[in-house]
Amino acid sequence: MSVRGAARKVRRMLCIVRAGLVCLIALAVALLFYIVPYRVFLPAAQIAARGEGEMRLHFLSVGQGDCTIVEFPDGSALVVDAGDGSFEANNAIVSYIKGLNVRSLSLLATHADIDHYGGFSELLRVFRADRFYLPVLPSAASAYRSLLAAIEREGCKTETLTRYDVIGHASGAYAVCISPHAVDETDGNSASTMLYLSYAGVNILLSADADAAREEQILSELELSESLLDSGGYRVRLDETHILKVSHHGSDNASCTDWLSFLSPEAAVVSCGTGNAYHHPAGGTMARLAELGTQIYRTDELGNVLLTVRDGSYTITYA
Repeated sequence: MSVRGAARKVRRMLCIVRAGLVCLIALAVALLFYIVPYRVFLPAAQIAARGEGEMRLHFLSVGQGDCTIVEFPDGSALVVDAGDGSFEANNAIVSYIKGLNVRSLSLLATHADIDHYGGFSELLRVFRADRFYLPVLPSAASAYRSLLAAIEREGCKTETLTRYDVIGHASGAYAVCISPHAVDETDGNSASTMLYLSYAGVNILLSADADAAREEQILSELELSESLLDSGGYRVRLDETHILKVSHHGSDNASCTDWLSFLSPEAAVVSCGTGNAYHHPAGGTMARLAELGTQIYRTDELGNVLLTVRDGSYTITYA
């Protein structure tokens, strides 16, 4: 073999070796990201530390979906819904939770619509969750089955919330489930988990995707007694609601006139995506809130909305 031929053969061998090394590196990287999700390496969002004695609610801008993080005064956090599972929404939620540096984490899916539970599988991969509150009505969708598999794989404790169940904290902050009534309900939106949060004399209602029929039903029940929704020593007064998380992204199928008039919230937060195909929030819903003099905060216009509660008062900021 000539010197030139030998050189060509060596170059071919080197090319084969390099190609093999590239494949091995790619395989190793893929295996690493399978074992350790790459979002573990995402930078933490820059968020001011929670002040002593504060409870904060973070209404995240996750497009046409919902994600609310309740940061209790004891440093624990409850993630209520987790967006639709899109690349951008998952990145935003993971970075935000890392920025909060919470001491413990619980997760809650209000109902089995993917724009509410889609991001939970990724959160379970990245963070350790102490408990997962599941919706009353499951879904046959493959994404929901994947979520249930992830919950089982991580060994996370599960619980289904119905009326009168309470998430309480030593600080005095508490969340009472006021709907659904039971585990045998059949309508997904009506059976959404509605939470009444109270701390330091400030009350917040997270209404998920509850529709007008459920709102009217609760109103008719309250005609029997204003204390009907109280759970043990935990007081619930919907007519003393200060901040409302508007139901179903501001859909006109919810937030009926009687409901909003009864709540008379000082402020309302609407989670929706810019230019969404559903035209949320509906003009009628916004008009009904405006007529009450309610200050409206929309994630599609303002980005993340932050509610801070302390010493019987609250502030709302956005970024």
